[in-house]
Amino acid sequence: MINLFGVINESIQYVKGIGPKKAEKLNKLGIYTIKDLLYYFPRQFEDRSVIKKIAQLEDEEKVTVKALITNIESYTPKKGMTITRIDVKDDTGFAKLTFFNREYIKNTFRVGDSILAFGKVKKNGRFVELNSCELEYLSTSPKNIGKLVPVYPLSYGITNKDIMNTVRMVFENKDIKIPEYMPEYLLKKYRLCGIDYAIKNIHFPKDKESLKVALYRLIFEELLVLQLGLFMYKGGNSNEKGILFKRDQRLDEVLESLPFSLTRAQNRALNEIIDDMCSEKVMNRLVQGDVGSGKTVVALLALAECVFNGYQGALMAPTEILAQQHYESFTETFEDIGINVELLTGSVTKKQKEGILHRARDGEIDILIGTHALIEDNVEFKNIGLVITDEQHRFGVRQRGKLSSKGTSPDILVMTATPIPRTLALILYGDLDISIIDELPPGRQPIETIAVEKKKRDKVYNSLVRREVDKGRQVYIVCPLVEESESLDITSATETAEEIKRDFFPDLRVGLLHGKMKPSEKDAIMTAFKNHELDILVSTTVIEVGVNVPNSTLMIIENAERFGLAQLHQLRGRVGRGKHQSYCVLIYGSNSEVCRKRMGIMEETNDGFKISEKDLEIRGPGEFFGTMQHGVPELKVANLFKHMKILKTVQQEARIIIGEDSTLDFKEYRGLKREIESKFKDKIEKDITMN
Repeated sequence: MINLFGVINESIQYVKGIGPKKAEKLNKLGIYTIKDLLYYFPRQFEDRSVIKKIAQLEDEEKVTVKALITNIESYTPKKGMTITRIDVKDDTGFAKLTFFNREYIKNTFRVGDSILAFGKVKKNGRFVELNSCELEYLSTSPKNIGKLVPVYPLSYGITNKDIMNTVRMVFENKDIKIPEYMPEYLLKKYRLCGIDYAIKNIHFPKDKESLKVALYRLIFEELLVLQLGLFMYKGGNSNEKGILFKRDQRLDEVLESLPFSLTRAQNRALNEIIDDMCSEKVMNRLVQGDVGSGKTVVALLALAECVFNGYQGALMAPTEILAQQHYESFTETFEDIGINVELLTGSVTKKQKEGILHRARDGEIDILIGTHALIEDNVEFKNIGLVITDEQHRFGVRQRGKLSSKGTSPDILVMTATPIPRTLALILYGDLDISIIDELPPGRQPIETIAVEKKKRDKVYNSLVRREVDKGRQVYIVCPLVEESESLDITSATETAEEIKRDFFPDLRVGLLHGKMKPSEKDAIMTAFKNHELDILVSTTVIEVGVNVPNSTLMIIENAERFGLAQLHQLRGRVGRGKHQSYCVLIYGSNSEVCRKRMGIMEETNDGFKISEKDLEIRGPGEFFGTMQHGVPELKVANLFKHMKILKTVQQEARIIIGEDSTLDFKEYRGLKREIESKFKDKIEKDITMN
């Protein structure tokens, strides 16, 4: 018996007509195996099934015509260029088909041949021309004309015809079967077609109905694999019994001791968290809120409630400086209450670490704040009741689960300062209940945002930067790259830092920060900036995660068109954290309509939720996933807005499946499990990566 999984996982190089050179180009598109090719789906389809008469043709439309060749001629207007023209007619009129540098056309077709021609119409009065044509004989079974034709995402010298021919060659190989891994009962329950039918009709649909059936199957499959994977790797069984906390009156005393009152949104989020903690089920809750909305104080209060109930708490942050920041604010709040807070990061000495590990194990530490160091195997707690991850999208899927495995069913709280539309949160955090803090504390001034063309860059530096520094304020300058790129006309952080020191501000203190530095170097630079030992910090997006420097009032983002709107908003949130009016300047180098639209959105609003909605509209969920959720496979056919109904069905089914078999070891789910592992395999082990 043929090992079907083995055959489909053969190298693409062994498909007929694909040699090492073409295989190398396909590899650059992410196509390494036959399976990769079959799952390299078209981005759209050209409907070549509608055949029009010549008299019906409209200017600029792409269309198929059925016609008779009346004349063929070629000429060379200049060296290196040959133009071939074919005169055709039908019973309504005449047209010309034009081809550039395709001399073989003259030797392939003859006067008197009946053909199908697909091309773009150019109409001038009664003169009708079709350019960039594809031709096929009417007498043969047409391959690419008169039907729905796939259009693939292309680059690296691979053409649409290359992909089509290679896929067709694979389909003609009788040994290659596409294994069905969806359980039979799901295929029947949701009326899904088989995988073989779906794959064949996503590439070469027989008709529109066949394409619709294939798409439904593949969308359902993609969302199910993704949702099951997230449930498996994040432990999303919401029915699991957990610790039963009780509301402690000392929490009200902590609330009263704060130097400010909580906003309505903070109170709402806190009450939702406390209600979860006081229920029998394990809390799995996401708190998302805009930059500066006050998520940290909500986390602080939740941890206090945990400690008042006799349990330990842990908070994991993605960087040492952010962990240090949390440690300082928590210590200040809890010092008079007798709650013991300690800090564990990679920078603590071996001796200090041994002491921390010992005290955590013995229950002497009430709240342990740290970085990835918290999830090392030697970190143990006596009785951990609540685990919190801050800026959680910076952590890999398994890293979050590893922290919660430090105890017996502790409550889980995750926080993000990147507002995510509820529709997107449904898939990213389908296993979590969601609390939204959509209100800023009173007194915070909106950040004034200005978008300027690259040619006005010098003016920004000479006026705005100098003005803010002269007031005693500090400035961030963010660049998309660490070093100069030969292929991209983009300002790099290293290059900018040198230019700022040399050409603009030789008298100012300029620092450089990027992701290639060692953690200790990064923390030293950020600490220097925080302590006002630097006037200007040139950085990559490594400063995106919430460091608080209230004295910084100006954020300049170079090549702003290279960033997503949500990321621009995150970067902008590094300023405006103090009492002074703050500014963000977006320097862009593109004149496209999309770029101007995006810059306009940033100028119009400081509302992160509105911005993230617009970001999804403009860039689409696929690219948004890449920046939002480390460890999530990309979506190829599913669209979170168009397919919300399917998504909800899939989530319901995924919960049932995980409830029955949390590890997918039942025989009927083994194929699904194998697919999930292959989709997540390159994602789940990765640590955070920063530019």
